[in-house]
Amino acid sequence: MLSVRNCRRLVFILIWMFSHQFQVLAQDKKQHALSVKSTKNLKEFFQYTPDRIPLICGHRGGAQELYPENSIAGLEYILNKMPAFFEIDPRLTKDSVAVVLHDATLDRTTNGKGKLSDYTWEEIKKLRLKDSKGKLTNYAIHTLDEVLQWAKGKTIIMIDKKDVPLGQLYEIIKRNKAESCVLISAYEPEEAAFYYAKDKNLMFEIFVSNEEKLKAYEDTGVPYENMVAYVGQPKKKSFYELLHSKGMMIFVYTAKVMEREKNKDTRVELYRKTIRDGADILLSDRALEAYGAIEQFMPEKSTKSKFFKTSKP
Repeated sequence: MLSVRNCRRLVFILIWMFSHQFQVLAQDKKQHALSVKSTKNLKEFFQYTPDRIPLICGHRGGAQELYPENSIAGLEYILNKMPAFFEIDPRLTKDSVAVVLHDATLDRTTNGKGKLSDYTWEEIKKLRLKDSKGKLTNYAIHTLDEVLQWAKGKTIIMIDKKDVPLGQLYEIIKRNKAESCVLISAYEPEEAAFYYAKDKNLMFEIFVSNEEKLKAYEDTGVPYENMVAYVGQPKKKSFYELLHSKGMMIFVYTAKVMEREKNKDTRVELYRKTIRDGADILLSDRALEAYGAIEQFMPEKSTKSKFFKTSKP
């Protein structure tokens, strides 16, 4: 029988071995990054070319089990597995602090109750986020400033439109010097025109479901090189060809329809068909699954490869 002293020694050794093994694994782990260092790089990254690399954009930050949506921990988890960029959702607290939260209410994604806008930032930062299964985690809500600062040199953040006024959102981007890592969602042509008038280097995700809507964006004078086309659900190949002819990459939203399909094999084939038909970016709630499905379409050589890096986190 082991003595108390020997038992303690054995526990110490086991703890040391586990800690050492964890450190080794952490040292070996590589993190993917999108190395986009300037607004010029950002335009080049999103310009359509026939040798483009298909992309995954994690919807709401690409929530996973144990990692809440719109959390830096969740974004880092995905970047440890694959290259990606992320759509996030900014909203205002009672005292007009821009935080990252999809819903106008707290109940679904946090341990809080009621409207976000009824609470100050000091109150909100005490809450904790829930993961994709509804389990409470130890992760807190982030400010938009925190996410933009974290993203620089790592990835690109697509900022969805919620309730943050356009002027305030512009000021947040500028004070964080985040122009080179931001794609702004412009639901209407006037929104893209507002930002473009302030800074001609900013880039936009524009909502174009048809040629008429595309013409409305063209009429604002915002160049094609500043725009990426969001078409919603899959469209005809001829519309994709039109958008590509103007140098724009194309977003398709996979969460609303195809990711509700219960059979994984069916989902995988739908991802692949969407890329085969001409889409370039999948806006996905199942980022890891979608990436695994479309890896086969990654070209061996691409002018875009220079933007894809791996490094130790």
